[in-house]
Amino acid sequence: MKLRQWGLLIVIGLMLVVMAACSGGDASDTSGEANTDASADAEETSGEDGEKVLNFTNPENIPTMDSSLATDESSFVYLAATTEGLYRLDAETQTSPGIAEDHEESDDGLTWTFNLRDDAKWQNGDPVTAHDFVYAWQRAVDPDTGSEYGPYMMNGVIKNAEAISKGDKPVEDLGATAEDDYTLVVELENPTPYFETLTTFGTFFPLNEDFVEEQGDDYAISAENLLANGPYKMANWESTSDSWELEKNEDYWDADEVKMDKLTFEVVKDPQTAVDLYESGVVDRVDLTSDLVDEFSTNDDYVATPDTFVHYIKLNQTNNEALANENVRKAISRAFDKEAMVNEVLNNGSFVANGIIPADFTPMPDTEEDFREVSGDHVLYDVDEAQEYWEKGLEELGTDSVEIELLTDDDETTKTMVEYLANQFSSNLPGLTIDLKKVPKEQRLDLDDSADFEMQVTRWGPDFLDPFTFMNLFTTDSGNNHMDYSNPEYDKLVKDTASDLATDNPARYENFLEAEKVLFEDGAIAPLYQASRAQLISPRVEDVHVNPFGATYEYKWADVNEE
Repeated sequence: MKLRQWGLLIVIGLMLVVMAACSGGDASDTSGEANTDASADAEETSGEDGEKVLNFTNPENIPTMDSSLATDESSFVYLAATTEGLYRLDAETQTSPGIAEDHEESDDGLTWTFNLRDDAKWQNGDPVTAHDFVYAWQRAVDPDTGSEYGPYMMNGVIKNAEAISKGDKPVEDLGATAEDDYTLVVELENPTPYFETLTTFGTFFPLNEDFVEEQGDDYAISAENLLANGPYKMANWESTSDSWELEKNEDYWDADEVKMDKLTFEVVKDPQTAVDLYESGVVDRVDLTSDLVDEFSTNDDYVATPDTFVHYIKLNQTNNEALANENVRKAISRAFDKEAMVNEVLNNGSFVANGIIPADFTPMPDTEEDFREVSGDHVLYDVDEAQEYWEKGLEELGTDSVEIELLTDDDETTKTMVEYLANQFSSNLPGLTIDLKKVPKEQRLDLDDSADFEMQVTRWGPDFLDPFTFMNLFTTDSGNNHMDYSNPEYDKLVKDTASDLATDNPARYENFLEAEKVLFEDGAIAPLYQASRAQLISPRVEDVHVNPFGATYEYKWADVNEE
């Protein structure tokens, strides 16, 4: 292939040198032309001394490798690769043994006893014990830690978690105790049918207390300040790194199942650059933007994978007077053509979202109908209806113009989409001015955490297999709300699914249906689309599983296809 500019040629040349050094390949040919030497191809595939190596891109830096503080997709992917919890998701998205060999539940569903394996070790040789889980879970709900996910995942689930996270009880009162080194006893607030899948999630991973405390503020800021107990260990990574590696962890209890010696990752934000690297044989998987989908959709390596991430706009009712107005919020959520957005702007298989629970995620308990179909469409594109709400809102505000800042990530796909949205808003809602604020993802997450935004394009992927993972986002005291939305009726509907109705799944789902209706009657958020990933994936890549919830990629069973 021919590269488009000398600057890009230099970048690819440098990356070929670096990655060939990692894999043992020949770095002398950096022209980007296909290498027809069979022995060189074999060396690149196998790496030095027969090493198995796969090379990937990542769209952003890793925001954090601290399991108590992680909130984003990338962080959870690499935590899942380097750390193991009680259970792990397998190829069929079923829980498979991790540090726990098995567990027993009490008749009332409130006490879970996990029997841990005695052959699991940390990277430094320490055994992985029940005490490591107790420490990690206590740390996650300790208000001094400042965890967002700890309270979000554990409040109302683990006994006393909510009281602890509010500072009303000491962390030692958390319903997780080590009966002995290899027996973890967990007490729940209410029966929680999805608790087993919760244990596969990063927030519930163990931590080696001695190591974490010894590192202090330096914990998890570099590979040297991390301790793995999972399939891989992190290498050549610091918090600001644009590249890193996952190396096989020989101390992992199930190391025989880990086929790969090394996985390399390089941050590449420009989609065309990523594709050029792919076509040069430098990387083995890349995401495609809409213009590239048109070019590569007939390529043998093209793969479109449905996702369960739902993208939406958060409307902060505190930082902009106009967004405190329900009619303004409803106008905004109806003022953009979603079909054109997914078909022309995104063009990657994503599809319109008119609610918050994704399609093909969870069935209704009694009928097995898809929740999304039963709940229906709550917010449709309708310019006439949007303008009616808009005129009412402006009249109530006593103005004929409104200016709102829209916070977004700075990757190419998002930038293209939000420019489209800004144009739709200003065209369809006379008097509305949108100021785009495009920042790196890590900065956006920080601004979201401090509620320092007016409108924000964000997304949510499920953490476990239940509608609660989405619906709890918008309860008044949710650690993920950050937009001053509060409705007592909504709160009760959602919270009752985890308490009074915990053992009545059909009734729980009826509450979820009603809660979703209330959410959009209030114009709390503006749904955009349900994602799909359009990618080029090399036939060399084998058994990298894509999860519908939790960490997006599972690399434990990854392998190189030698055919």
